[in-house]
Amino acid sequence: MTSEKAPASSKKTPVRRADAFDYVRLAHQNETAEDYVELIAELIAAKGEARVVDLAENFGVSHATVNKIIGRLNREGFVTNRPYRSLFLTEQGQVLAQKCQERHDLVFRFLLALGVDEKTAQLDSEGVEHHVSEKTLSAFRKFLKKSSV
Repeated sequence: MTSEKAPASSKKTPVRRADAFDYVRLAHQNETAEDYVELIAELIAAKGEARVVDLAENFGVSHATVNKIIGRLNREGFVTNRPYRSLFLTEQGQVLAQKCQERHDLVFRFLLALGVDEKTAQLDSEGVEHHVSEKTLSAFRKFLKKSSV
């Protein structure tokens, strides 16, 4: 029996488990903020405003949960609001929302290009978008450019 070496491209680059877990933990920390600013931007574009009640309904959580997260987003400089008024994205929040929307759309289109059905691609892109690196997104872009030619 002859042993053949695997092609160089199939060799795994060693990654420490702790580094991988840190990467995922950081993605989870940012996930909520990203989802909220993305939805706030979508609501403002669609309805002209984003309200706590709309966020609670869309995320399926209580008003108290939304208010807690909005407080965090205020402290982090992504959102401004006043009691009983609509929510607004700061410039920093708008930049993050646009980045999230573009990343979400790219992951969604990539999954569709692979043959994933639309409903599954919608569901999967919602989680994958938070855990994908810029290097991988770049590869997705290249793949989509090649496949649309």
